[in-house]
Amino acid sequence: MADPATYRPKTGEIPQDPGVYRFRDQHQRVVYVGKAKNLRSRLNSYFANPQSLMPRTRAMVHTAASVEWTVVGSELEALQLEYTWIKEFNPRFNVMFRDDKSYPYLAVTLGEKYPRVQVMRGDRRKDTRYFGPFYPAKAIRETVDTLLRVFPVRTCSSGVFKRAERSGRPCLLGYIDKCSAPCVGRVSADEHRELAIQFCDFMSGQAGRFIRDLEQRMAAAVAELDYEAAARIRDDIAALKRVFERNTVVLSEDTDADVFALAEDELEAAAQVFHVRGGRIRGQRGWVVEKVEDMSTADLVEHLLQQVYGEGSSSNNRIPREVLVPVLPSNEEQMREWLRGLRGARVDIRVPQRGDKATLRGTVEQNAADSLRLHKSRRAGDITTRSAALQQLQEALDLPQPLMRIECFDISHVQGTNVVASMVVVEDGLPRKADYRRFSITGDAARDDTASMYDVISRRFRNYLAEQNSLDSLPGEGNDDGGGPVADSTRPVARQKFAYPPNLVVVDGGQPQVRAAARALGDLGIDDVFVVGLAKRLEEVWLPEGEFPVILPRASEGLFLLQRIRDEAHRFAIAYHRQKRGKSMTVSVLDDVPGLGPAKRRSLLKHFGSVRKLRNASVEELQQVQGVGPALAAVIRGQLAKEGSGNGSDAPPTAVNMTTGEILES
Repeated sequence: MADPATYRPKTGEIPQDPGVYRFRDQHQRVVYVGKAKNLRSRLNSYFANPQSLMPRTRAMVHTAASVEWTVVGSELEALQLEYTWIKEFNPRFNVMFRDDKSYPYLAVTLGEKYPRVQVMRGDRRKDTRYFGPFYPAKAIRETVDTLLRVFPVRTCSSGVFKRAERSGRPCLLGYIDKCSAPCVGRVSADEHRELAIQFCDFMSGQAGRFIRDLEQRMAAAVAELDYEAAARIRDDIAALKRVFERNTVVLSEDTDADVFALAEDELEAAAQVFHVRGGRIRGQRGWVVEKVEDMSTADLVEHLLQQVYGEGSSSNNRIPREVLVPVLPSNEEQMREWLRGLRGARVDIRVPQRGDKATLRGTVEQNAADSLRLHKSRRAGDITTRSAALQQLQEALDLPQPLMRIECFDISHVQGTNVVASMVVVEDGLPRKADYRRFSITGDAARDDTASMYDVISRRFRNYLAEQNSLDSLPGEGNDDGGGPVADSTRPVARQKFAYPPNLVVVDGGQPQVRAAARALGDLGIDDVFVVGLAKRLEEVWLPEGEFPVILPRASEGLFLLQRIRDEAHRFAIAYHRQKRGKSMTVSVLDDVPGLGPAKRRSLLKHFGSVRKLRNASVEELQQVQGVGPALAAVIRGQLAKEGSGNGSDAPPTAVNMTTGEILES
């Protein structure tokens, strides 16, 4: 880590004009971009007492090795240039604002004297009934606007409501009969609450009851020859049917069920439930829970049902006839009895195996998986959580410097064939996909995982040393004194593939893989990069010289970060392995023939029908294929003859180790 005093510019060198400044690290990467109305005042603040700086700012000035600035004509130009440079350099210490919207819910505030219908996001409130979520938000607003015709519940804010009370005049919705106007006494508080309860009942799936009641009232109005009232009721029925028909029928119309699904990993689980009433999905809820102990899926289902049906405060918690779960709870019979006592009738708990219900359960499972992935993404993107994870990891491994850059390596193969490796990069807790690399491993390096790991680490850091030497030898790079300000510098730095060393190398595996990686670094003379391994079976963290692993708490942010990096390296390695394996399975003896393209290869195989017949073809027979002349036919014949001499039917069979895929010499 650099000492800020070594590159602090002299106060007199810094202009007092507006401008944009950049902090660069020792590899000339931009780590922070900022703007200032007065450059001198702003930059001097970074070199004050380090203890007075915020933790993230303190880390930034110690990571940087130089600072430079550009003077502009106005603060507006400074803003524009700062935005441009942040987009261009993506500095690790700049705060990036990310949209964190939640899905909108339709909420009815039954805890108020005059309940209000509104669209809500974020945390749930007490004594409020929720329906949804809905996406997009336009759909829920159209639903509310339609239902207010039949259930004119208050939708205005407290300020509008109190202003109407003082003036004695309702708002516009009161005049157009989309609000019962309790603010001016058109209905009493009890009558308005009854409207709100009816609104909730309709949203809970009791639409048929209200439609039948309106149809009876319409028939009565027609019998009394009150056609105007009948027409209004007819329009109300049409409005309710429009809302009712927006929900797609997913099961038979007599089906009332709650469909549960889970998606989980070692540390967390996401649960989703679809509330199906009358064969239609009437609501959806989701949770993410942290595993505080080693729990089976059956235990999770048990706790989930207890929470959902034990709350009893939401209309969505009304217990249906069927509860469909991914696995039966651990105490199945007791759970059935408990639910029967709450419902007052039999409750069937079962796992759907086939048909529409099993299909719907698959949809709920997909929602649960998406919910868990979104939760992990948000958790990983939170700057506070990332900072805590990096600090926990640094302290647990007793490392002397912050973990600004972490690289993780993983080996992938099938029984020793098509061996590949991946390198993923995380900077400041976030993946840097532009720096991901993949390696193909052949020869002796592919004999086992430790040899492959040694080979990959050696290749990665040999490239680093080579590019570092070439970077140091570039003329005119930096100042003669090794640091300090560079005013108005806009010359881009050439991109290097491996020039940035990590603070920590993580390998997927236990002590053998860790020691292989440490040996590779030692053979290259690199002693300032630390190595750990993450063993997947028990999530143990191994050090090169440690006799026992480091055990991180299961719920720690540091372990979560290591798992996320390891899983990303595993995904990247498997993707490359599948690609390489797919290519190896489609290799043909014609691929190495010079001058023979894909179209002519297809023509040859189509003409002769097989490679065996193609091998036996003469030069004259080869020329019968369109596009193959005498010269190309001779080349093809020579290539096939050479291939046949090495792998013909007279050659001894090749011996293969079926465990490792290694070809054995005879």
